[in-house]
Amino acid sequence: MTRSSLQTLLADRDWILADGATGTQLFNMGLSSGDAPELWNEEHPDRIKALYEGPVNAGSDLFLTNSFGSNASRLKLHGAEKRAFELSKLAAEIGRDVADNADHPVVVAGSMGPTGEIMAPMGSLTHETAVEMFHEQAEGLKAGGADVLWVETISAPEEYKAAAEAARLADMSWCGTMSFDTAGRTMMGLTAPKLTELARRLPHKPLAYGANCGVGSSDLLRTVLGFENSSQSIIAKGNAGIPKYHDGHIHYDGTPELMADYAVLARDSGAKIIGGCCGTTPEHLRQMREALETRPKGPKPTLEHIEKQLGGFSSANDGTGDQSQAPARRATRRRRNSVA
Repeated sequence: MTRSSLQTLLADRDWILADGATGTQLFNMGLSSGDAPELWNEEHPDRIKALYEGPVNAGSDLFLTNSFGSNASRLKLHGAEKRAFELSKLAAEIGRDVADNADHPVVVAGSMGPTGEIMAPMGSLTHETAVEMFHEQAEGLKAGGADVLWVETISAPEEYKAAAEAARLADMSWCGTMSFDTAGRTMMGLTAPKLTELARRLPHKPLAYGANCGVGSSDLLRTVLGFENSSQSIIAKGNAGIPKYHDGHIHYDGTPELMADYAVLARDSGAKIIGGCCGTTPEHLRQMREALETRPKGPKPTLEHIEKQLGGFSSANDGTGDQSQAPARRATRRRRNSVA
């Protein structure tokens, strides 16, 4: 299979299907809570290969590597802070092999999650140290064969800037998503329009930016609508419904049918790279791809339409405007969306 860059796919395609959940799939494979998933790149490469093959076989055009926490700060919790480059490289190498043997062009996106520390001036993590950690991780992913860096689940603009600088130092193109999980804002208070502004003014601009994780798919699409008038490609990676505790485990109540509706609404809302986050399995992705291929593009959805299709929002608004409005209904689900 001929290797294809993300730039090429963005230029040639109306939409790109990304992958689904990493953590959900790894827990299903036996990962225990508190363990470092990145150590599995060495200990269980067969499971990581299967992790990648799931979305590829379901029709994804892009998947993220098992390197979300492979920076020195997070690995320090497991006594592996000196292995950031090595574990990142292993994650990408396994991914490269899967992509190169796929029956369609697949982009290997090197996942880079937050450091887990609070950046200055609120915290002790300096810009220079954050850049150094992200750069080490980026170089490992690059050495392993990642096509693009994928910065995700970021809350602070300062950390987003540090990751962008690290991508520049590694001479890598990158994408970056934030998690809007606090009444339409990130944990550090950023709104969708503010992320658009940040992505536009960065010296090393992302190929695409957007939102991942957060609350439910309704909230995420409201955030996507807040990226209006962006000149860059938009990413939507929403959770498969709302998490619920059932029989000792966390399950997400979004069915494959719900995520198919979400994928189409994400496309119609302006997203070009569309995938899932927590709870999203290959079966969800399979139906998402079918929906994107068979349902015609529609007008930009209204908030009322999103609520009708996917369920209610978890907060009154998207974090902008008058915050004194009465709280919106908590997210609800249609009858068919039983626990997945």
